Amino acid sequence: MNKLAAVLLTVAVSGISSGAMAQCIGSSALSTCYDNNGNTYTVNRMGGMTTVNGSNASTGSTWSQTSQTFGNQTYTNGRAANGQSWNQTQTNLGGGSRMVTGTNSKGQSYSHYCNQFGCTP
Repeated sequence: MNKLAAVLLTVAVSGISSGAMAQCIGSSALSTCYDNNGNTYTVNRMGGMTTVNGSNASTGSTWSQTSQTFGNQTYTNGRAANGQSWNQTQTNLGGGSRMVTGTNSKGQSYSHYCNQFGCTP
């Protein structure tokens, strides 16, 4: 999975724009994406860090997230449209399996084991 797909997957998992298909323009280092829900994302990639800033012109909401990968772990910190922060750690276990843990923008912790068939709490 390329980094943009991973970032947009994280965005979708975070509930920012679930179910939206994005079209992007720009380079591999800096892209602007638009989806069918009226959201605009700026995706900036530098080294192992990816930053996404999003907005919705219709609602006026904004959000952001920064992801950085070290080895088999990706750490993501963000600010949701409600202004609250959230974080997530994804650990790739190999064979398509991964562990996803974090705290959502409501302060609730979560932990999921995921594989090619989906995720379990």
